[in-house]
Amino acid sequence: MARHVEGKARAGSQKWLQVLVNDHYELLNAYIAPKLRPQPSNIEWLSPLRADCYAEYSDEDFIDRLGIKLDKKPRSEFWPMGGPHWDGLARTDKEQILLLEAKSHTKELVSTLGASSHRSISLISLSLNKTKKFVGSSSDKSVDWTVGVYQYANRLAHLYFLNKLNGFDAYLILLYFLKDKEREAGDTHVPRTELEWESVITYQERLMGIRQRHQLSDRIIHVFIDVNDIEARS
Repeated sequence: MARHVEGKARAGSQKWLQVLVNDHYELLNAYIAPKLRPQPSNIEWLSPLRADCYAEYSDEDFIDRLGIKLDKKPRSEFWPMGGPHWDGLARTDKEQILLLEAKSHTKELVSTLGASSHRSISLISLSLNKTKKFVGSSSDKSVDWTVGVYQYANRLAHLYFLNKLNGFDAYLILLYFLKDKEREAGDTHVPRTELEWESVITYQERLMGIRQRHQLSDRIIHVFIDVNDIEARS
């Protein structure tokens, strides 16, 4: 099943994203729209929607949810089933596709490939290596995108898949929440400023052998939103 019914989240990035998309989308759009070229006048959020049980989408269903057709490169030839569950999906009035990943805690950035099928691992590795080459990552064998940085790596790979292999005007929106005080008091893994997040992001990209500027960097948009700004609107 590639439609994942999440229900109403009680805490963390999932909660804040649900609140933004369903109740304060104008705030979220105001952070994103000016960074797109051309700048859209409208962003339509397709998930996670309250009317859709806050479902998240993956595999063929995320393609269907975006309302696009893959006429050049089928998804099955690039990635096996069980691919990324997108935190948010949207389209703009300029025919731009937005793939969103949200975080409120630095530990959420750490992930490792969990596939066990030899065929799946081989296909994932092949696609990650093609993405690495495209963005100019180090080809050194010590740069392993399946360990520690896998989630960001597979999101970046899907951006490459949609934009470069299928020709869509696609963007990866990386949304970072500040001051998520519902986490444990004193938890140093909860960034309070953009600078704190940026230092972690820079370290992650260094682990991946990614330079500051590469062929997909203009399509990766970092957004930082203080949860206090969201609560003030509620």
